[in-house]
Amino acid sequence: MPRFETVKEFRSKRKDALAFLEGQTDFRPDFLIILGTGLGRIAEDIEIKTSISYTDIPHFPTSTVETHAGRLLFGTLSGKKVVAMQGRFHYYEGYTMQQIVFPVRVLNAFGAKTLLVSNACGGMNPHYRRGDIMCITDHINLQGDNPLIGPNDDNLGNRFPDMSEPYSQELIIHAENVALENNIKMHQGVYVAVSGPILETRAEYRFLRYIGGDVVGMSTVPEVIAAVHMGMDVLGISVITDECFPDTLAPVIMTDILEAANMAEPKMTKVMKGVLARL
Repeated sequence: MPRFETVKEFRSKRKDALAFLEGQTDFRPDFLIILGTGLGRIAEDIEIKTSISYTDIPHFPTSTVETHAGRLLFGTLSGKKVVAMQGRFHYYEGYTMQQIVFPVRVLNAFGAKTLLVSNACGGMNPHYRRGDIMCITDHINLQGDNPLIGPNDDNLGNRFPDMSEPYSQELIIHAENVALENNIKMHQGVYVAVSGPILETRAEYRFLRYIGGDVVGMSTVPEVIAAVHMGMDVLGISVITDECFPDTLAPVIMTDILEAANMAEPKMTKVMKGVLARL
């Protein structure tokens, strides 16, 4: 069985998904929001017009992570038309990179031209603390794969997309100004993406920090690559759920991660809503 689907196969699957969505709602979003682990409460602020389960959408993956609700929420937030993914897909779940980014491909075709993406991550920068947030200025992909490997659909984007500014400088400036106006401490830094699902060893944290990483996580980069490939503007915000300092490293459990995400989420939500209001 071929590892990669053909362009014809992709277009057929996207057509099926789009036809289903068109039959469910006439709402067309301008912005796509991807909500990470423990970061789904922003959905409470969306004036929801339509909610659709991933399991109902043809060819959509199904989230296997218990904290990911697995729904598309169409509605308005800060006066803007958005669609929020309540739950995402990870490489460690066994999905291909093409499956991971399929929703981004579909929702871009459905109208969304800007991506706002969030994630929970481990903080490696010694100035970061659990419960802080960080605006992503760049990333390092160490997942060993990316969604553009395989046949390229020239209707989506160039074979060799430029990645000199994967995260929009304009959106970063908006986020920084919103944070300052609301007295929110928000770092700026580099996100390292690894495959997971294991957390890193002390030596691995030292290595990741040495090569320029400020935080480390298991998501986000595939979706960002696909978005940039299609010409979307991207804003990324990380919530730091644990401190990954090799000399003082302690075991981490999921309840601690979710607790830290709940602690930081109001700050992330305020920044994202503030940025949307400015656009």
